[in-house]
Amino acid sequence: MGELTEDIGFLLARVSGEVVRATNAALAPEGLRVRHYSVLLLACDSPDGISQRAVARILGLDPSQVVALVDELAQAGLVQRQPAPTDRRAKLVTATGAGCRVRERAAARAAEAEQGALRSLSGDEREVLRALLSRVAESASDAAYAFE
Repeated sequence: MGELTEDIGFLLARVSGEVVRATNAALAPEGLRVRHYSVLLLACDSPDGISQRAVARILGLDPSQVVALVDELAQAGLVQRQPAPTDRRAKLVTATGAGCRVRERAAARAAEAEQGALRSLSGDEREVLRALLSRVAESASDAAYAFE
């Protein structure tokens, strides 16, 4: 496994898979999975709403995937769609009161899962990892748009 464990892409995918599995298990009592939780976070953090297109771009998902996630969250009463004031064809996703309450409980569960998955790192190391991954994610996203 020598070369494989030196491959950054492999290591990122492996760690991502482990963190997602742990977080999905932690979020299950709230009826959420990581992708649902991510959409709910964005909706709760956007009091005026966030477009489904913006959600897709931020999460790196196909817009059709976002539609399905929003449908499921709306059926659970956690978000709602509203027409955008500047473009009636566009829909904004807004969190409901129940959605924001679920988000608070889910955030605690997700943080606990993250701490467990990254338990071999100190708090400072986790912050360095978070900062590095944020930079890589931002530059990778910029690079991906350059090829479109």
